[in-house]
Amino acid sequence: MSLRRGLLWTLLLALTVVLTAAAATVTPHVIPTALGVVSLSGVVLLWRNVSLRLKGENRTVWGLLNQFLAVRFVTWLGKRQREKLEKDTLDIQKVQEETLLRRLHKNAHTLYGKQYNFSAIKDSEEFRHCHPITVYDHYRELVQQVSAGEENVLITGKPLILAMTSGTSGSSNMLLSTKDTSTDFFLQGVCVCVDAMRKAFPGSISLQRTLKLFYSPTVHHSEGGIPIGPNSSTPSSSKHLLYLYTTPAPAFQVLNERDALYLHLLFALKDRHVGTIESNFCSTVFYAFRALEEQWEELVDDVETGGLSRSLELHGGIRLALDKLLEPDPGRASELRAQFSEGFQGIALRLWPRLNLVLAVDSGSNQIYGELLRQNYCKGLPFYSPFYAATEGLIGINLWPLQESRHYLLCPRSMFCEFLPEESLDSEQSNTLLMHQVEEGKNYELVVTNAAGLYRYRIGDIVKVVGFHNQCPVVEFLYRRGQMLSVRGEKVSEALFLGALKKAVAQWPGAKLVDYCCAESGVLGDSSGGAQPHYQVFLELKGVRNLTEEQRYKLDCCLQADSAVYKSFRIKGSIGPMRVQLVSQGAFEALKGHMMSTNITSNTFKMQRVIRRKEYADFLLGKTVS
Repeated sequence: MSLRRGLLWTLLLALTVVLTAAAATVTPHVIPTALGVVSLSGVVLLWRNVSLRLKGENRTVWGLLNQFLAVRFVTWLGKRQREKLEKDTLDIQKVQEETLLRRLHKNAHTLYGKQYNFSAIKDSEEFRHCHPITVYDHYRELVQQVSAGEENVLITGKPLILAMTSGTSGSSNMLLSTKDTSTDFFLQGVCVCVDAMRKAFPGSISLQRTLKLFYSPTVHHSEGGIPIGPNSSTPSSSKHLLYLYTTPAPAFQVLNERDALYLHLLFALKDRHVGTIESNFCSTVFYAFRALEEQWEELVDDVETGGLSRSLELHGGIRLALDKLLEPDPGRASELRAQFSEGFQGIALRLWPRLNLVLAVDSGSNQIYGELLRQNYCKGLPFYSPFYAATEGLIGINLWPLQESRHYLLCPRSMFCEFLPEESLDSEQSNTLLMHQVEEGKNYELVVTNAAGLYRYRIGDIVKVVGFHNQCPVVEFLYRRGQMLSVRGEKVSEALFLGALKKAVAQWPGAKLVDYCCAESGVLGDSSGGAQPHYQVFLELKGVRNLTEEQRYKLDCCLQADSAVYKSFRIKGSIGPMRVQLVSQGAFEALKGHMMSTNITSNTFKMQRVIRRKEYADFLLGKTVS
């Protein structure tokens, strides 16, 4: 029997086994669905390029079959979830009421639920009347009780993990994460976004593998035995999906992120047919390409010899397992050297000509990294920013992958959402609006009731309602309240400052912005200089080594032009001129490592644009070059 016929019979046999198992374990009305997902026509679709995959990518029949089944199943599930979402957006008030009451009734018999008499609440009006708007301090002691092992405090039973926030607005807080949180994220987030991605980028559901940049965090446990870590996906929580990625399973056991990144890059370089580059945030993708630019010669040597660099600090068992997966490939090494010798602009598509897209969030604090990638390493590639999410859970999804602006449809069954008008954020007596009451063009702070024990909780995100999908609001993330610059009450948002910074950089010949952050002068104390309160700005630039005082002052002028309030304070002299300092190349990557020495991992890390801790400001002062 020929190899091709043998492979085809293997596929048919495998599908027979799958369908037989399905028939034995599911109800009769589900079997037609299974047949649709794993049909003979699907085998024909798979067979078209199975020979190419087996020969060119060192893939196995069973690996390809697993990927085919997974893709078909999630595609089918995505269509169903999208249909449910569309139906929900037609009566948003009803769906939000159902979401709220489901959360309250599930936790009615907890310590917290009894305190606020959840079992007696009949609708959202009653809930908003009897329960206050809250911030984290409201829950701090209760979370400590949960951490100590006490059950039925904020939620029924125990949480899956205690999730640490990224700390972009100050200290990192500990929140609960539940099974419902994960289920909502998968069904209402991942599946719906797969459907949107399938329509916008048909090649993304092919049998190509993905360069997935995520890392294994060091997991601690609370005194009550509950894991403490990120609530985003990790290699350990995605074991059943690792065959979809270019990185082999043993490499995900490496806890040192520098070495883990090297392995991500090495095995991706070996695969000519990578289809997607994926990570939670564009910052992770950007720093991966920075590492590639610095280490490509060593990586190509490993591809050529089929070995592993001795500089990697790998456990003996892991090194042995990886060595078995590597074979000398001088042909691929030659291709790689030729591409790297031409420079790094557009390098992603030159290394992997069949790349479909970069899948990572590039809004908010990650906007700058997305722009840098599009201008340089990933030039010519489409980007899809799929989710608007936080440690609190899934908030919104991007149904419009091809649009340049990042707009997110609020997920009506993930959280019960309320909205505080921006103009009344500091008011002690603020009335919230509901989804069906907000207005297009207005800005609001989100207040959420989620699946993990937060009720009427101010998450600190300011969003703009840019439109509606049927009755459901579509929002654009604007800024975090804790990331405002305000030394005299002027309130300069991250978006406003970044806009002014881009205008200033455009007036500095040869300069390209790599990264930045700011600190209010009060944070630095005596080291800030200047008598009047002012902003201390740290910039990492490419293409210039120094700036004249006149060039530095351009930034102050650009912000004055964009902010009438800031300008008025500058004219009166109650705010002093900015101090702009350039830091060395790699300073922000080093700052990232310093910040992550706490409980934060690369999977959830977001660079703080406004530094609130003196130690971080002092760290950058130590990296200042001019």
